[in-house]
Amino acid sequence: MPPATLEHANLTVTDPARLAALLTDLCGWHVRWQGPSMNGGHTIHIGSDAQYLALYTNDTAKGDYSKGQPLNHVAFVVGDLAAAEAQVTAAGLKPFGHDDYKPGERFYFFDWDGIEYEVVHY
Repeated sequence: MPPATLEHANLTVTDPARLAALLTDLCGWHVRWQGPSMNGGHTIHIGSDAQYLALYTNDTAKGDYSKGQPLNHVAFVVGDLAAAEAQVTAAGLKPFGHDDYKPGERFYFFDWDGIEYEVVHY
């Protein structure tokens, strides 16, 4: 049996379009689908043809996450770490935790809702 692949993760955020715009620039992704979803919400699927993040919101989305709740971070591999950091900074977010250890260089940032992301270059 071949190993499984991750198809998507679903995150609740307060502004899916804002996060989708950042991820389009940062990761070179595209919007695969968007539209109404459960509980009167709206979802944007952003990613590649094979994998994506579902960015969900509804009237109860609060955007007050803290590290480790509901997850520790979401990580992306990029080809140019300095360019990725410039895009994060241009979006008004603050990169931190710059590290260079095996297997690669990385930095972290929190989005507008407090969800942590790791950006790594191998």
